[in-house]
Amino acid sequence: MRKQTKIPLLAITLWLAVGNLFAQHQELGEKPTIWHGKEKSDSASNSLLNAFRKGTMHGHLRYFFMETNNTGELSDYYANAAGGGIKFVTAPIKGFQLGISGFFTFNIGSSPLGEPDPKTGAGNRYEIGLFDQQDPYNTSDIDRLEELFLKYNFKNSSITLGKQLINTPFINLQDGRMRPTEVSGLWSEINTGKTKWEGGLIKYISPRGTVKWFSVGESIGIYPMGVNPDGERSAYRGYTETKGLAMAGMTNKSLKYLTLQAWHMYVHNIFNTSMLQADIKHPFGEKGQLLLGFQWISQFRSGDGGNYLPELRYVQDKQSGTFGAMAGWEKNLFKTTLAFNRITDKGRFLMPREWGRDPFYTFMARERNEGLANANALVSTFSYKFPKTGIKTNLSMGYFDLPDAADFARNKYGMPSYTQLNLDIRYDFKGWLQGLNTQLLIYHKWKTEDGELAAKYLINKVNMQGWNVVLNYNF
Repeated sequence: MRKQTKIPLLAITLWLAVGNLFAQHQELGEKPTIWHGKEKSDSASNSLLNAFRKGTMHGHLRYFFMETNNTGELSDYYANAAGGGIKFVTAPIKGFQLGISGFFTFNIGSSPLGEPDPKTGAGNRYEIGLFDQQDPYNTSDIDRLEELFLKYNFKNSSITLGKQLINTPFINLQDGRMRPTEVSGLWSEINTGKTKWEGGLIKYISPRGTVKWFSVGESIGIYPMGVNPDGERSAYRGYTETKGLAMAGMTNKSLKYLTLQAWHMYVHNIFNTSMLQADIKHPFGEKGQLLLGFQWISQFRSGDGGNYLPELRYVQDKQSGTFGAMAGWEKNLFKTTLAFNRITDKGRFLMPREWGRDPFYTFMARERNEGLANANALVSTFSYKFPKTGIKTNLSMGYFDLPDAADFARNKYGMPSYTQLNLDIRYDFKGWLQGLNTQLLIYHKWKTEDGELAAKYLINKVNMQGWNVVLNYNF
């Protein structure tokens, strides 16, 4: 595919309609009753009607421009996405709430994202995540019922059943495209003083960049699968067998300046993953505060690792491990950190990319370090908020020392060692434009691995740059 001319952003028209019209019979001349209900709310505070009448409505309009420029004659890509959604949550009635939300996305001008690069045969990596990962040619029918839940609130705690959003180290929103990852199941959050307990059972997942809901096993492999340790292309998509997953986490702030986290996730027939993390914020008067952190993650294969046939198995290695540390300083509007992470050589650390981003201190937007063994990362960040304008800036630079791209046993996705630079600028509007916020993200990745690399190890990975422009309007 040749390099392409980008479509200028002249105008964005967003059309959002909410409602289901049910066929019904009415006599001519009668007042329309398509929307059933009384004109006035019931005064009884615990009535179901009152819970709906006093419910809250939230709206979200979003525009996303993304561009990727690869080296040489490798394909470049761009995409324009626009959409909107509505969320409604009833007022509490005896502690119970109902919630529902949905979102529409439209492709309003993009590269042909379904066409592979002529030289390497590689597909698009970044822009397709704005739309439908499973159908690159779907430009208009990109809608999803996102949340549909029953929630019970008690003593600053809650239990939620149904389709919902959670944000944990292992399953999280990873909201770097149009819509986040969602889960369906039972989830609880219990607050007891300075300790928060979270956990539940997850049966279905709708990954970012998809429009459908999948069982836990079906969700693994929707994104590119990489290779097995022997170099053969992984083929576990549709063959990963599991009954679901259970996860529990604890966050404790009992000790002064110290926050402790402990998490464990069991995915039936696939793996067990545990994490411990300690973070310190120690103030030094008017000079600011010291930031320190340490993280440890251990993973063991469970059952067949997804399938009794090795060639169809998601988790090949029996175990893996990773640890990291962070140090920094924060004062008023300025913050800087230096973080390190190592994935040991015990085995490739795996966490389905469909479920969320890396939990490491060294995570940088637009890249992952999942699927690696014997890897080291070092990332420094500088953040500053300009006091007069309110503009927030974040500059981060990372060096990632990875196994050879062709070392299949340690490098699942053939990622070369690289250096990455990110510049993130954000602004929240005030006054009559309150509710509108913008983001500009510019990123560049350079190859640091010695020697020449085949083009398939370069495209959408290194020696490339990209930029994103995001507009959000929340109401």
